[in-house]
Amino acid sequence: MARKNRRRNTSRPSKGSFFRKFFITLFVGVVIAVAVSGFILFETEKPTLLLEKQVHSLGTNVDFPLKAEDKKSGIRSVEVALEQDGKTSRLFNRSFDRKAWFKDAGPQKVEETLVIDAQKAQLADGQASLIIRVRDFSLNSMMRGNETVQTIPVMIDTKPPKVSITHSQKYITPGGSGIVTYQLSESSHRHGVQIDDLFFQGFPTGKSENQFVAYIALPWNSEEPVLTKVIAVDEAGNEGKSLFSFTFKPAKEKTDKLTVSDGFLKNKTPEFEQQYPAIEGQMIEKYLYVNNEIRKQNAERIKNICTNPNSGRLWTGRFLRMPGAKKAGFADQRTYYYKGKPVDYQTHLGIDLASTARADVRAANRGTVVFADYMGIYGNMVIIDHGQGLYSLYSHLSRIDTEKGTIVDIDEHIGNTGTTGMAGGDHLHFSILVHGIFVTPVEWWDQHWIDVTIDAFVGPDPS
Repeated sequence: MARKNRRRNTSRPSKGSFFRKFFITLFVGVVIAVAVSGFILFETEKPTLLLEKQVHSLGTNVDFPLKAEDKKSGIRSVEVALEQDGKTSRLFNRSFDRKAWFKDAGPQKVEETLVIDAQKAQLADGQASLIIRVRDFSLNSMMRGNETVQTIPVMIDTKPPKVSITHSQKYITPGGSGIVTYQLSESSHRHGVQIDDLFFQGFPTGKSENQFVAYIALPWNSEEPVLTKVIAVDEAGNEGKSLFSFTFKPAKEKTDKLTVSDGFLKNKTPEFEQQYPAIEGQMIEKYLYVNNEIRKQNAERIKNICTNPNSGRLWTGRFLRMPGAKKAGFADQRTYYYKGKPVDYQTHLGIDLASTARADVRAANRGTVVFADYMGIYGNMVIIDHGQGLYSLYSHLSRIDTEKGTIVDIDEHIGNTGTTGMAGGDHLHFSILVHGIFVTPVEWWDQHWIDVTIDAFVGPDPS
C-alpha cells in the first residue's frame, strides 16, 4: 500500500513545475505577440505612387493628377515641391492623423489633382525638379515611416504663346458660318477661337507650320456675343490670347405651321414603337415624346459625333445641292397643331428638298462617313466629316448605300430619299454643321461666298 502511494506521489506535478510552464508559455506568447506587433508596426513595404500624366513643363494652371496607395499601415503624408538651385517651394502638403495602430492607421489610397502655378513658386524660368514624397504610418526608419520619393525634371516656362490674328470674320448672323486665321509663336496643345462659352478648335492651314484656321459659327438662336478671342495654351499651361470683333447681324424670325393628322400618326407610330418599345400612351403622346425627348437625345448624339473631326481639309469648292423644290427652310420656328390646337414647338435645323420619290442622294462634298444608321427623328441618316470641324447630314433616307469609315468623293451616291423618322412625305433633310452647331446650308452652296469668306484667306486646296 505504501509502494502504491509512493508511485502516485511521483507522477503528480509539483506546483513549481506548473507555474514554471505557465510563465514559459506566457513569455513565449508575449514574445510572439511582440514579434507580430513589431512585424505589423515596423512593416517595410513602401507606398506606391502613380502619376497619371507626364509633365515636362510647368507654367500657370497645370493639372497634375497623382495617386498614392499603401495597403498596410496607410498613408501618413503626401508632399509636392519644386526645387531649383537649392531653393525649395512647397506646392502641396497633406498629412493625416493616426486612426489606429494595427490596421488602417491612415487611408489606403489618396487621390489628388493639383493645379500647379509655377509663377506663385517664385522660381526663375528654366530647369527645375518636381519632387513628390509619400510616407506611410509604419514605425520603420526611426519612427518616420517608409517613404517613396519621385523626382521629375521639368522646365519652368511662364511665358504665354503670342497670338497674331491674320484675318477675322467681318459679318456673321445666327446660324451663319465664318473663319478666323492666326499665327502662333510656339507649339500649343490647345488653340482656337473662343466666342463666349463656345470653343472652335484651330487646324493647320497647310501654308506653314505656325498658321492656323478655325471655322466658327453662331447657333440659330444666338444673341450678340460679348467676348470673342483667339486663345492658345502651351504645354506649361500658359494662355496667350488676342481679341477680335465682328459685326453681328440679327436673323429674321421665320415661322411655320405643321398639322399632325391621325393618318400621319397611324403611319408613324409603328415605326416609333419598333425603335422605342418603352414609349407609352396614345398615339399623339408617343409622337410628342419622340418629337421632344428623342429629339434631345439625337441632338446630344450628333454633337458627340462631331467632336473629333479630321484635322485636314477634305473638301474643296461649293457643296452640292440636291435638285428639287425647297419644302422647309433653316431655323423655321415650327408650331405643331393637333385637332386645331397647338401641341408642340420646335426649330427646323436644316433645309428640306424634294423631287421624286426615292430620289438619288449624293455626297455634297468629299469626306469620311462617320455615321450611317437609324437615329430617331432623322430616321435613316448619314453624316460626313469634311475635316476641320465641318460636317454634312442627310436624313429621312429610304435606304443607306454607304457605311461608317468610307471615304466618299463629291457627288458620290450614298442613298435615296424616303420618309423615315419624322418625315411626313418623301424628301431629303440636309444640314451643315460646324463643330456640332447647325448652320444654314445656303452659304455653303454658294461658290462666291466660299471664295470671299474662306478660299481668299486659306486657299482653295491647302492640302
